[in-house]
Amino acid sequence: MKAARAVDLDESLVEPWGLAGDRRWLLVDENGRFVSQREERSLTRVVVRYAPVAASVSAPVASPVSAPSDSPVSAPSAISVSADGHPGRMITVPAPGAPLLKVRVWSSTLLAAVAGPEADAWFSGYLGRPVRLVYLDDPTRRAVDPDFGRPGDVVSFADGYPLLLTSAGSLDELGRWLAADGEPPLPMTRFRPSVVVAGAAPWAEDRWRRIRIGAVAFRVAKPCGRCLVTTTDQVTGERGRQPLKMLGRRRRFGQQLVFGQNLIPDSGGVIRVGDPVQVLHTA
Repeated sequence: MKAARAVDLDESLVEPWGLAGDRRWLLVDENGRFVSQREERSLTRVVVRYAPVAASVSAPVASPVSAPSDSPVSAPSAISVSADGHPGRMITVPAPGAPLLKVRVWSSTLLAAVAGPEADAWFSGYLGRPVRLVYLDDPTRRAVDPDFGRPGDVVSFADGYPLLLTSAGSLDELGRWLAADGEPPLPMTRFRPSVVVAGAAPWAEDRWRRIRIGAVAFRVAKPCGRCLVTTTDQVTGERGRQPLKMLGRRRRFGQQLVFGQNLIPDSGGVIRVGDPVQVLHTA
């Protein structure tokens, strides 16, 4: 679910719109606008898993990967929802197909299936305001920004692109910068990636234009501009100043503070932790 706690994965099926199952569920407000950790940091404590638990496949590459939901090869019939410290019971929500509701994610307006009153009541009670849970029953409805994609490129409820790649080498470098200022290092979960690569020099990903992970090829669409969510502890929901303060000093490109690269798959297939990463084209 978009904005819920991440789930570490060992492998995942790559679909045109992202990792299988990733960010297919979404909370929206009374106006149909998406709700995220930007305004509701307590979503870091929400745990969403598939129910019943299928033999699951998920997300990775050259080092462990995270994604904001479990990702079996084929979408199952239901999810379970719970939250750390929330007295409400765990609920099971079947994947709906109707009725459909018009929702908005950034500049995209599309239809999504309404989960139903039980799910709406659970999340409204947890957040203390009216919200609705919806499901992207047809993941081909939302197009990628045409300035950075091709006709036919689509994306789930992710911010803008099917996958987000980050690099362990770049995180280590960021940690060194923070340590020099007397600040503690930060975990990769702050950046909510779908794929993490290891073994590359810091910021090498800035120059990548096409890569292959295992047997799956990707275009590198654009750098990822970072927001307030990166300052949010992904376990407790507590919020600080880093890494945005440091990225503002060291990684400012125009109006964006950059960490990571957005990917669009050129092919499907399964990617796994430990898969080789081949750089096919650089800037």
